[in-house]
Amino acid sequence: MAQTSSNLLLAAFFLYFLATVFFAVSITGGRFKNKEGDEKNRTGTYGYISSVLAFVSAIGYFVTRWIAAGHAPVSNMFEYTTFLGIMMGLGFVIIYPIYKSRVLGLFTMPIVMLIIAYASVFPTEIQPLIPALQTGWLQIHVITTALGQGILAVGFAAGLVYLIRVTDFKAKSKKVTALELVLFGLLCFVGHVLLNMGFGAAGYEKEFNYTNEYGEQAQMEYQLPAIIGPNEAELASETGSNPLLLAPDFIVADDLNAVIWAFIAGTALYWLLRLVLRKPIGGALQPLVKGVNPQSADELSYRAIAIGFPIFTLGGLIFAMIWAQIAWTRFWGWDPKEVWALITFLFYAAYLHLRLSRGWHGEKSAWLCVIGFAIIMFNLIFVNLVIAGLHSYAM
Repeated sequence: MAQTSSNLLLAAFFLYFLATVFFAVSITGGRFKNKEGDEKNRTGTYGYISSVLAFVSAIGYFVTRWIAAGHAPVSNMFEYTTFLGIMMGLGFVIIYPIYKSRVLGLFTMPIVMLIIAYASVFPTEIQPLIPALQTGWLQIHVITTALGQGILAVGFAAGLVYLIRVTDFKAKSKKVTALELVLFGLLCFVGHVLLNMGFGAAGYEKEFNYTNEYGEQAQMEYQLPAIIGPNEAELASETGSNPLLLAPDFIVADDLNAVIWAFIAGTALYWLLRLVLRKPIGGALQPLVKGVNPQSADELSYRAIAIGFPIFTLGGLIFAMIWAQIAWTRFWGWDPKEVWALITFLFYAAYLHLRLSRGWHGEKSAWLCVIGFAIIMFNLIFVNLVIAGLHSYAM
């Protein structure tokens, strides 16, 4: 059953890739003739069908892994991040029939693939639930949160499309720099995946003895060369080099080390692309979105946020607080994960207020969509992995 779930996830990944190809062809001029001999661009429809089939295959993965594990597969970083990508795919499946935006598909499908590929850098084995997670609130809280974040991520993709469409990349400006930073961040994800695949294929592995946040001796395994090591680290492997720096005990050092390597790889990829393209990456993407109506992209991003925000609020705050009251006899404890869930809620609440009451449409609204997604990913990656807290078991 576990092998079946892996195969279904791989099939979903391939179908998301196929959907990306169809959307790309539809934008760059792929056309077919209908029975009357008129040209009609149907590849966008094929792209949507592929995305629906990908979602069906992904749900097959989710169900079969649930059966194999005996619990909802959302209890560690591989499972949750994979499910987040699937939920973004679902958000696109829901929203696309309303607007039929092929460009949105071209931008959303690669992000879904990137999130699922990023999930693969974490251990994929089925793990037994710790006692704190052996409750039905796991499914209720986490699945609802991921669904809300997935739909919010579609708002990010639409906002990104808008910004690339309206930005003048020939002029040197803060807007161009900021947008390039966003694309640089996405390349950091790509670099992280490529690095883990490369070092994993080479069988790289190093262990360190260290002192954890409870003052106890423990071991930490590294899958990438150690730039920063754990608190009071000593190399346990026979070969290898000591880290350049040591992290304090409240930092999960191997994950911080992975984040640093992601930035290094992302920097290398970004400047390699700039060297090849000889222009900002956003400028190279701009011809793909030249046929997009900016007002439609703006409305699409708003609709996605309007749908995703209440779902995220329900799962990320209300259900979370109910579960916290049951598990820890308090509904709020200022754990880092709880704090950033609140920050996410307040940010999107401010977005809706500014949009509806202050008339923040267009470019301002699009930038808020991008910043909101950055907050979600910071919470998922840095807060969940690097800062030790009550949610640190979710790895």
